[in-house]
Amino acid sequence: MPFESLPPLIGEALAERGYTALTPVQTAVSAPEAAGRDLIVSAQTGSGKTVAFGIALAEQLLGEIRGTPLTEKPLALVIAPTRELALQVSRELDWLYAKAGLRIATCVGGMDASKERRALRSGPAIVVGTPGRLRDHLERGPLDLSGLVGVVLDEADEMLDMGFRDDLEEILDASPEGRRTLLFSATMPQAIVRLAQKYQSDALRLSLAGQDRGHGDIAYQAITVGPSEIENAVVNLLRFHEAESAICFCATRDSVRRLHATLQNRGFGVVMLSGEHSQSERNQALQAMRDRRARVCVATDVAARGLDLPTLSLVIHVDTPRDAETLQHRSGRTGRAGKKGTAAIIVPYNRRKRVESMLRGAKIAAEWMGAPTPEAIGQKDHARLMEKLTAPADYAEEDRALAAELMQRLPAEDIAAALVQAHRAKMPAPEELLANTPEARDKAQAERHRPGFEDVVWFKMGIGRRQNAEPRWLLPLICRRGHITRNEIGAIRLGPDETWFQVPRTIAAKFAETVKRTESAEDEQDAIVIEQSAEGPRMEARQNRKQGGPDVRAKPFHRGQGSKKPGGFKRDNADGSGAGERKPYAGKPKPGFKGKGAGKPKGKPPGGPRRDG
Repeated sequence: MPFESLPPLIGEALAERGYTALTPVQTAVSAPEAAGRDLIVSAQTGSGKTVAFGIALAEQLLGEIRGTPLTEKPLALVIAPTRELALQVSRELDWLYAKAGLRIATCVGGMDASKERRALRSGPAIVVGTPGRLRDHLERGPLDLSGLVGVVLDEADEMLDMGFRDDLEEILDASPEGRRTLLFSATMPQAIVRLAQKYQSDALRLSLAGQDRGHGDIAYQAITVGPSEIENAVVNLLRFHEAESAICFCATRDSVRRLHATLQNRGFGVVMLSGEHSQSERNQALQAMRDRRARVCVATDVAARGLDLPTLSLVIHVDTPRDAETLQHRSGRTGRAGKKGTAAIIVPYNRRKRVESMLRGAKIAAEWMGAPTPEAIGQKDHARLMEKLTAPADYAEEDRALAAELMQRLPAEDIAAALVQAHRAKMPAPEELLANTPEARDKAQAERHRPGFEDVVWFKMGIGRRQNAEPRWLLPLICRRGHITRNEIGAIRLGPDETWFQVPRTIAAKFAETVKRTESAEDEQDAIVIEQSAEGPRMEARQNRKQGGPDVRAKPFHRGQGSKKPGGFKRDNADGSGAGERKPYAGKPKPGFKGKGAGKPKGKPPGGPRRDG
């Protein structure tokens, strides 16, 4: 018997679940030298840690209940950093202790607190929850920790990073001194060491993370694409792998919404998950994935920790991860408990060096390749269809009778062709991607121009970001000064103290002449100099940097209290807090310039989307 060292009820549950052997971390915590001791366990994501601490506490829990499923006070407490992880832990322990009849109560933020209080009073042997909600129940009275025999801190490093130190210390201080404390953490920073020294006694250290930070059961692929081809590459990756379940990670909530709409329009069964969704919506999305009503989940990093889908075999990093740790935790959603998985990182050619550096730091060897082509997807579809149709199957008599009737009416090839056509109709069509070569990039850049702007002349004006310049009020100014319409103005590029814009070459000379004439008619103090630029904005900006001139990137935009980073979107945090947009730099205006309103026409500025700046 592979589980002879475990209590019989636990061994039977593992066997029925399909376990043939314990994972290394499960073996380590069930070893004789670990029995009854406090533990500090380092193990990679997906190594079976939840079942491991269930096994570690099994002897004491089953000994305390003595065959009675109800307990007066909780015997074990499991603390997890996120709602998703807490709910997953509760599900795992539920089947592990099902034969013993133990009740499990789950307490997480976003759920009905009154129902949780009733569950705590119903005699659960195990309580699983997040730090904030557990502290709330502890202070209000429903949670009595005086009978605990064991406390588990799952993903302890993450909980400290998220600012739960005070909550954890209050919970641990309220638990009895004789209890066991099991601390599971992917990393061992000093904060974890200090926590262990304070709340553990003679703890046994078990390090099973290994020297290689990458997961041996995950095949990493770096998919090089043009920046405009990212969504098409996602479509083709999903079609190429046809994974039973896949997750696509984006950096912001807006990106999640946009990609979700794109995949839904292409015909994929897709759900989305981000910090803006309520706990009920998150649960529904994850249940749709487990029920196979959806096969693709588009998510922010809020789902990177704790999300466990048994059939998940493909992770796509749509937006480049922030750092190696984020890459590890995102990718760790697949390749779990000995199963194989694939992590594909989509790499626009302008971010390749950053991704290469990240992979080196994480000690991950990735295979660099292009996005799957329609031809490659077609070959995969052919092989999958042949395998599916030629597999042995039992058919009902009615189906065989209908097949015989069809054979009499139509040739066999026509029936087979109709079957193939019906199969292909269920699958989204792959996308044609541009080749990722220098020539293809130049061609794609040329095709991005609006009709009529293939040949342009750049003009510049002496006002930029530091003077709070915005295209929405620069447009009418340019139109008034040059006697042209807004449809005759191309791209607008904002620099630190200058702005460049395009005018078609066919009208450039007339525009320059008109600008000089109207400049003399302006009030000298209000006049903004507009002149032709010998080179485009990028060359000008490069020259400014070489000469030691001002660089707008050295001045951060104001994004709210405590923020020091340049403008853009905030990424979702693990607790679901999210994205804010950058605001204009609120610095002093350039000497001689009257402010944002100078040189622009009276009245409300015209609406419409902001141009490229």
